[in-house]
This record gives sequence, C-alpha cells and structure tokens, in this order.
Amino acid sequence: MGSKERPLSPHLQVWRWHITMAASILTRATGVALYVGVLIVALWAVSLASGPYTYSLFMDVMGSWLGKLVLFGLTLSIFYHLAAGVRHLVFDSGHGFAPKTADMSAALCIAFSVAATVVVWAVAFMIGAA
Repeated sequence: MGSKERPLSPHLQVWRWHITMAASILTRATGVALYVGVLIVALWAVSLASGPYTYSLFMDVMGSWLGKLVLFGLTLSIFYHLAAGVRHLVFDSGHGFAPKTADMSAALCIAFSVAATVVVWAVAFMIGAA
C-alpha cells in the first residue's frame, strides 16, 4: 500500500474563530457547569439534612472566596444558558440565521449574561447576602 495522507477532519485549529462558534461552545460549557450546580444543590440538601454542624461546614465552604467564585460562575452559567435557550427558540421559529443576525444574537447573549450576573451580585453585596 502507498503512503497517502489521510484527510483531516475540520477542528478548532482549522476554523477561524467567530462569535457564533464561541456561543455554541459556551452553551455546551455552561450546560456542563449547570450539572455541577445541581450537584452543589444536592450537597446543600444533604448537609441540611445531616444536621447543624454539617450545614455550617457547607455554608463556610460556599461562603469562602472560592465558594463565591464558583457561585459567581454558576450565576453566569444560568444567565448565559437562559439567553442561549431563548436564542435557540428564535432559531426554531426559522428566524435569526442570517450571519449578521446570528452574530448579533450571540453577542447579546454574552452581554446579557455578564450584565445580569453583575447586577445580581451587586445587589447581593449591597444587601449583605454575599
């Protein structure tokens, strides 16, 4: 057999990055992050059922700078995934596929998620909940 080069499948190194590509990857990444969020909620429920000491320990961990960072990321994931879901509902109606429109809606999803997260955490800090 001759040595022929096999064709390469397109991958991240081949394609030029664009915002709709980033939006697609962010949608999947935030979906995975939300699974982690569900595990944290489950741990919260288990710690609550396990008694005051375990619950206090859980709250201490989540109240640390690392716990707040994780919660900030989960808040960002919730808002991004919400916005991306609405974007896909529009796509399902047959609208928004023009390249400029798709780019704009991807940018809006990112902007909304960042703005909403900052507002939620700013309010939480102002009322002393964070």
